[in-house]
Amino acid sequence: MKPNNATPELIDDKQFHQLGANLLLSIEVALEAADDELDLDLDVERQGGNVINIRFHDRSVIVVNTQTPLHEIWVAAKSGGYHYRWAGTVVAPLWLDTKTGRELLSDLSEFASAQAGKSVKIHLLKE
Repeated sequence: MKPNNATPELIDDKQFHQLGANLLLSIEVALEAADDELDLDLDVERQGGNVINIRFHDRSVIVVNTQTPLHEIWVAAKSGGYHYRWAGTVVAPLWLDTKTGRELLSDLSEFASAQAGKSVKIHLLKE
């Protein structure tokens, strides 16, 4: 789960909240831009500050939420449920799936592309 044998930087709840907020904002911005550019007919809705519901034209949904006590990001997509644990540094944020070791934004781009029927790329915004 650790890329290149790197040791993740320990973060506290405040840092997790900041990193999680930037991650969720990045997802919203990327999906809204993709919707405008590709006419995906999707709806991105923030719920309670730490949850994003992404509704696609086929009525499928992807849910992304932060789990502060665990320092994880949880994703529910058509393909299944995933837990991504912090594995990066504040300068180079990284979230890896607890089962497969795959990277969150790469997976989320793949899930969104599958559900949208068009290629969608999600990248982290620079803070």
